[in-house]
Amino acid sequence: MNFRTLIVDDEETYALSLKRLLLRRGVEADVAGTAQAGLTAARAGGYDLVILDYMLPDGNGLDLIAPIRALRLAPTVLMMTAYGTIENAVEAMRRGASDYVTKSTELPAIVERVVEAERIARLKSEVELRASGHALSGDAARMPELLGESAAVREVRDRIIEVARAQDTTVLLTGESGTGKGVVARAIHTLSPRAKEPFVGIDCVSLPQSLAESELFGHEKGAFTGADAKKPGRLEVAGRGTVLFDEVGDMELQLQAKLLRVLEERTFERVGGVKPVELGARVISASHRDLGRLVEEGKFRLDLYHRLSVFPITIAPLRARGEDITLLTAHFAREYATRAGKRAPVVGNETTRILLGYDWPGNVRELKNVIERAVILEQGGEIEPSHLPDRVRSPVHTGPPRLGVAGATGEGLTIEFRPGIDTLDDCERRLLVEALRMAGGKKAKAAEILGISRFALLRRVEKFKL
Repeated sequence: MNFRTLIVDDEETYALSLKRLLLRRGVEADVAGTAQAGLTAARAGGYDLVILDYMLPDGNGLDLIAPIRALRLAPTVLMMTAYGTIENAVEAMRRGASDYVTKSTELPAIVERVVEAERIARLKSEVELRASGHALSGDAARMPELLGESAAVREVRDRIIEVARAQDTTVLLTGESGTGKGVVARAIHTLSPRAKEPFVGIDCVSLPQSLAESELFGHEKGAFTGADAKKPGRLEVAGRGTVLFDEVGDMELQLQAKLLRVLEERTFERVGGVKPVELGARVISASHRDLGRLVEEGKFRLDLYHRLSVFPITIAPLRARGEDITLLTAHFAREYATRAGKRAPVVGNETTRILLGYDWPGNVRELKNVIERAVILEQGGEIEPSHLPDRVRSPVHTGPPRLGVAGATGEGLTIEFRPGIDTLDDCERRLLVEALRMAGGKKAKAAEILGISRFALLRRVEKFKL
């Protein structure tokens, strides 16, 4: 379906000139010369964008914004006037206009605004289609974590669309592991003008400390032993695309300081180099840890935190959006059945009840794995409770969960985990402390208790500065 625009402007020559330019770009356009004619045309439906002039013979364009935005299939509104003031712009945006231009703006520039609005509208409708479970192709089909009707997931979709257009704004994604932070980052990239440029992910957990700068910024030939050739870093490879710093809370403090400088100056140097390289990419960061808490503990720089969190998006855990579980279950069942060459199974009432009653500590990622397993096991066209893992069928709820290991002598080693308060690092640190206590401070014995090598234990002791 073609993108349709309605131009409401009493200056016929100006409106027709704009219409001709839009038609050349493949955008259908109609013209209305009065406020009443414009409102009547908009109510008739079928328009994706309405361009409103501020001064009309029978009224004020501002007064048309609310009734147009209230329509069932509300079009986007672009306000246009020869009387451009900050007050008019603020008022237009407050009433629901998405953009504001003056007639002093060159017509080709206004056409580009409309073409951009067309692109955003098409991508927005793709994202919103997944709320009803429609099958999509391309990038949309790879984002099932954005499926849902809950207020939480609708808000995330709205935030994605809003920030995608602000293509230089840094974004901070927070949420538990498995909620889809990486998927949201890719969605922002896909819906932005940077979509055709590279998307580069950087896992801060596995980033080797000794080579971190070379990985991020690149190096010149001969910069260090083994640097046999010039190598661009990941920030340079990203070009004018998007860089995702995944689990940014695990980045070393020294590297945090260097990243802050890069973000402030928008340039960096390769290791061993002196020539500045421009940072052209947008930066998105993600963390399952509470960065504010890490700042308080002195493990994360406050100035970097503020620089990364210009536009924060929090992704709710699956247990907080329970009404989406049935929708996601049906989607994953169809997906894995198709891969297996099977007919999509139905999900029985008892199975649905069990799925809705489980806490999903692994969030969407865990649900996805559970349904993949169930599709493999089912043979009669229905997912039954027996096809679900024991932990899902019979969850144990006896107060806060306790995590632990068995010692070499069989003695239990357990620590309490408080959902919503503790992180994985908190639990790991407590297990280390408890194991060292049980071992009387002997590291080899503590490593044996935990079932890890002495070297692995030493790395963790250093990590937590025990």
